[in-house]
Amino acid sequence: MFQRVLICTDFSDGLHRLAHFIPSLALAGIKQIVFLHVAGLSEGAIPRVDTEKVEQAKTRLTSAVGEISNSVEVKIEVQSGKPVETILKVAQTHNTQLIILGSQSRDLLTEKLVGSTMSDLSKRTKIPLLVLRPQLIFTYTSEELTLRCQHLFRSLLIPYNGTEVANHLVQQVKNLAQQQSGKFLERCKLCWVLQDSSRREIPRKIQPQQASETLSQIKTDLEAVNLQIETDVLKGHSVSKILEVAGMSDISAIAVSSGTIGKLQEWLVSSFAAELLRHSWFPILFFPRGTL
Repeated sequence: MFQRVLICTDFSDGLHRLAHFIPSLALAGIKQIVFLHVAGLSEGAIPRVDTEKVEQAKTRLTSAVGEISNSVEVKIEVQSGKPVETILKVAQTHNTQLIILGSQSRDLLTEKLVGSTMSDLSKRTKIPLLVLRPQLIFTYTSEELTLRCQHLFRSLLIPYNGTEVANHLVQQVKNLAQQQSGKFLERCKLCWVLQDSSRREIPRKIQPQQASETLSQIKTDLEAVNLQIETDVLKGHSVSKILEVAGMSDISAIAVSSGTIGKLQEWLVSSFAAELLRHSWFPILFFPRGTL
């Protein structure tokens, strides 16, 4: 599915713990893992590379990785610079297919003021992003994290609403299923939440029967690429209902896409995908628009 993965960690997000679970990540189909830490510049009149911080980070990651499995190529990158630019450069160097990063829960105003690495990346890359909550990574026991790493993509919840963005998302999931060399992605749950909205991108007056028929057609299409598909049509607030479904379903991640994250429209009217990213404790598999 995703064979070449870039894991970005600042050591406060818990993602460096994944260095202890290389064999489990291999069972998720991953063949190359690059751990990236972007070290801060030293303070002073002229910012310089802090060689001490760089060496400390390299030692910490190298120690965590330990003996490398023959089935996975593991590389460690510690560089100084701006996080987003460095991530993009390293991803290009290693032909990365998925970027994994942590994200703290925050409100729209806070994100607008302090910025968001995920938001900036989504505007500048076509590479899918897997966003994980640091609080969960830190609190998983080793046994729990072993299973989580083995089944990163096994079961996806796909919110759907009939828009171009939603159809783009379904196509990306279908592409992954067609390209995977094993059964790493096994099943998906398609969920359409009907709600009253004045937002132009959401079709109005969609009836439950229409929604069910549309999801049934998508189900048939996805089953043709050997996925197990469930569908559900609900009424209510879209974000709340999707999180409720996620909590009651056996899912690995929620798959989303968006055409507005990081753009001016996002600050005016927060998108569905952005709200999920801010409030979901579940992993979010985000496909930027234009994903290959």
